Amino acid sequence: MGALAERWLKGVPALKDVGLRVQLLASDIASLDLAEVAEALEETCMLAEQAEPRAREVLSAAVPTLTDPAHDALVAQLRESAQETGRLALARFLRRRAKPAAFPEPPPAPDHRHPGQSQVGKPLTLGERKALARGRDRFVLDRLLRDPHPAVIKNVLSNARITEDDVVRLAARRPTFPDVQAEIARHVRWSIRPRVRLALVQNPFTPPSISVPLLSLLVRPELDQVVAATDIPAIVRGAALDLLDRRPPVPLPEEPPETQ
Repeated sequence: MGALAERWLKGVPALKDVGLRVQLLASDIASLDLAEVAEALEETCMLAEQAEPRAREVLSAAVPTLTDPAHDALVAQLRESAQETGRLALARFLRRRAKPAAFPEPPPAPDHRHPGQSQVGKPLTLGERKALARGRDRFVLDRLLRDPHPAVIKNVLSNARITEDDVVRLAARRPTFPDVQAEIARHVRWSIRPRVRLALVQNPFTPPSISVPLLSLLVRPELDQVVAATDIPAIVRGAALDLLDRRPPVPLPEEPPETQ
């Protein structure tokens, strides 16, 4: 095993703070030699396909970076490197359609007026909505959870009054905006929550570039749900099926000894 993968597997689980884990992986992925990063990710993905706990923790910390649209160029380089060098586990982890799919028309933008304003009041600006997203008014936050702008969603997700149930409903909303799904996937607080991950993967409006990497973090019953869902893109269901085929078999329960 390479030195970088070994360092990740030892170092990431030792960090209790999720934010520090994400920062460590983000720094390494962005700054180290591409070939070294690709090899470390390949080794980690191979172990994660076998449900190795430490590897899953490493990938969980890497997903916010690898699903961030700001790193699309770097991810494309990693994908190309994986294909050219035969790093099949990494290629499966970063797989995407040959051509980007056309998403259904997104929902219309909500009417951004403060609840206290009249219907003829001036719609709120982006800056005003971002400021309100940091506030304590639950009614306003509920409205802002329907905002199409990722900067507003980022502030809402960081608001201490937002619950996991709120984020699960947001991740599951149909139709929705790909940028909103990306904001959820890379949010340190929520990207580690199993229910949030599954809601993202099960939403056909989530781009496969987000859904497919998240599959490696799902457990077998969740992968079964993804494979059985006919409304999820075929590339995501196929990736889930591949993972199921590579997961070690579930051990059968031991039969109790026969009594004499």
